[in-house]
Amino acid sequence: MQNAPSDENTFNPISAWIPLSIVIGSIISFATWAADPNSNEAVFLIILMGVFLFLLPTLIGCFIVGPNQSRVLVLFGNYKGTVRKQGFYCTNPFTLKHKVSLKAHNIATQTIKVNDLRGNPIEIGAVVVWQVANTAQALFDVEDYIDYVDVQVETALRAVAALHPYDEQGNEVIVSLRGNSEDVAEELQKMIAERLARAGIQVLEARISHLAYAQEIAQAMLQVQQADAIIAARQKIVEGAVGMVEHALSDLSERNVLELDDERKATMVSNLLVVLCGQENATPIINTGSLYS
Repeated sequence: MQNAPSDENTFNPISAWIPLSIVIGSIISFATWAADPNSNEAVFLIILMGVFLFLLPTLIGCFIVGPNQSRVLVLFGNYKGTVRKQGFYCTNPFTLKHKVSLKAHNIATQTIKVNDLRGNPIEIGAVVVWQVANTAQALFDVEDYIDYVDVQVETALRAVAALHPYDEQGNEVIVSLRGNSEDVAEELQKMIAERLARAGIQVLEARISHLAYAQEIAQAMLQVQQADAIIAARQKIVEGAVGMVEHALSDLSERNVLELDDERKATMVSNLLVVLCGQENATPIINTGSLYS
């Protein structure tokens, strides 16, 4: 059975300058009295011991809270509260004062190998920005919240990478890791936030920092991408060439430059497509005879 999450509450300790002022005043008064030659030695020792017994707990109970820092106070195993306001404070000397940073933290995951949606091995890494939102949960609900963040970020990254392919293939419409990086980053941030909510951690940003095919298939996938690019380019060239041929035949017919029967039109279309779609420069051949001879 899962325990209920811990609730953070604010603790307002007294300023440490008040007891320190009392201690300093007592020391000054005691020093003045001790300088008197008529002072009693026994009384001197008693007062010295009293000042020491009062000074030691006061110094132990003092603590400082810096900017974007907090102190979680625990007294005899009981959570007393969290001090977020910066300053110099004093509390019960038996209180344990756990320091928890409220600053934003950066974590860059190691490059991990995982299979994408199609089963292709890929290498992926991420950068996550997070900060502690609930100090009680971060300190009491998990063993070590920093290690907890590291593990949960990696597991979330593996899960997201397995839900999407590395890239689109053909004309399919799908959220891919490479083509839809913003959508994938948003999904990754949401998944990490859900996993870290148990530790009272707020996820500010999550981004894919590294994405590539694994070395064993990188060369093969590069050839696939090159083939797709060549096919797309050829398709574009053919579409443009057909349009140009159609325009040429229509223009010749409208201007009455020459009359072409079906066979001559077929020959012209063939020649124009060869010239327009060929990778090398065309070499013209002058025909001095008849088309039909």
